[in-house]
Amino acid sequence: MTINEGLRMMAGVVILVSVALVYFHSQYWLLLTAFVGLNLLQSAFTKWCPAITILKKLGFKQEKVVEE
Repeated sequence: MTINEGLRMMAGVVILVSVALVYFHSQYWLLLTAFVGLNLLQSAFTKWCPAITILKKLGFKQEKVVEE
């Protein structure tokens, strides 16, 4: 699995877990969903995301760039 795929998986899992926690526990868990959304938004502009550092340390592979 590549870093890009792992990042998408991590974001999806955290969002789904936070939605379940909102349903079963408290609406304050929507703050976690907002944090994930804001982090994805800032990473689009800065090209940096803390989760990428974690995934690299866990051994996820860098995506290969194909030049045309």
